[in-house]
Amino acid sequence: MSRSSIFFHSKNEKERIFYNEQGAATLVAMHLISLLPSPLTQPMAIVCIGTDRSTGDSLGPLVGTMLKEKNMSYFHVYGTLEEPIHAVNLEEKIAAIRSIHENVLMIAIDACLGRLKSVGTITVAKGPVRPGAGVNKQLPPVGDLHITGVVNVSGFMEFFVLQNTRLHLVMSMAKTIANGIYETDRYLKRREYLPNMINQEQRKPL
Repeated sequence: MSRSSIFFHSKNEKERIFYNEQGAATLVAMHLISLLPSPLTQPMAIVCIGTDRSTGDSLGPLVGTMLKEKNMSYFHVYGTLEEPIHAVNLEEKIAAIRSIHENVLMIAIDACLGRLKSVGTITVAKGPVRPGAGVNKQLPPVGDLHITGVVNVSGFMEFFVLQNTRLHLVMSMAKTIANGIYETDRYLKRREYLPNMINQEQRKPL
């Protein structure tokens, strides 16, 4: 779980995507696509951080579980409700991912706490998340890009606040993020398919 003030540095409110606004998943996809390198020459891993032992901190594992149920071509998914990536095993899991995928581009997913008016917002941006920052834990930063969701209010008894966050909100935000990543994967698949199809058409004898 991260602290939202690290990421919401812009004064432009349009950069914040509310999980239930019209087309929210598509907006997540558009932001993510705009940050991906072109051409794509490296493997990509979705690293979902959090634990199922805390409602507020379960955003990441929920996203990971939802993505595991989808047939994706471009993203390797790590961190689920069954096999979470959390404070205890974070460094070990990140090292394992890097050993499996050479020169991997990591996209970190994490919950965070923020201001009251920010609860329910999602951001997609460059740079790592700092897991545990919201509850004063010292953990290494994770990710070349990140997607974070503000699940509750910060400033007082953060651990207690996370434990008492509404599951409905976290589930809804997780669905929006997972659908946005899935839309991104489908876009990348279409982008690869169309040039190949055009080339095949051009090579057909007249």
